[in-house]
Amino acid sequence: MTVLPSPEEIEAARTPAGGWKRDQLAAWGVPWPPPKGWKDELTERWKAARQDDAPPPPRPTPAPDGFAQETLDFG
Repeated sequence: MTVLPSPEEIEAARTPAGGWKRDQLAAWGVPWPPPKGWKDELTERWKAARQDDAPPPPRPTPAPDGFAQETLDFG
C-alpha cells in the first residue's frame, strides 16, 4: 500500500534543485520517470481519500442558558 501525501507534503519533498527523488516518488506509487500530471493525480486521490474517511465535523454545542462570556481588559 502506498502513502498518499497531501499537496503540502508533495511540495515539501522537493529537492533544492526543484525536483523529486526517485525513491520518494516510488514511496508514493509514482513510476520513474514521473508521467505528466502525476502531482495532480496524487492530489485528487488524496482529496478523494479524505472525503471517504473523514467523519463529519462535530456539531457545535449551544451555550448554557444564562451564560455570559466576560470580556477581560488587559490594557
